[in-house]
Formats: sequence, structure tokens, C-alpha cells
Amino acid sequence: MTFHEIDLLGVYVAPIALLLIAAWFVTITLRRIADRFGMLRHVWHPSLFVFAVYIIVLSSIVLVIAR
Repeated sequence: MTFHEIDLLGVYVAPIALLLIAAWFVTITLRRIADRFGMLRHVWHPSLFVFAVYIIVLSSIVLVIAR
């Protein structure tokens, strides 16, 4: 499958931009869940951990959509 630009009110947007935003919302939700249960206290560097989760979520979304 190939990705094509998306027309939003006359502005062409790269599909990766929308995937980045979708992954960000998923990561925010996962971070809030992890924070609620105190899971972020057990990682060495919470910011790096959240960034790694973001990259995993983004790559998973791209792989699912590209299939």
C-alpha cells in the first residue's frame, strides 16, 4: 500500500503527520493509565520511557495501516 497526501481544506498534509498525532493521543492515554497505577515510578527515566512507548505506538500504527 502506498500513502498519499490528504487534502484538508485545500492544504495537502503528509499522512505521517496524521499518524504522528494519532500516536501522540494513544501515548497520552497510556501515560495517564501508567501514572494512575504508579507504573512510571519503576522506570529509570520516565521521559525516555514515554518516548520509547511513543515510538513503539507510532511504528505499530504505521505497520498496521501499511498492511
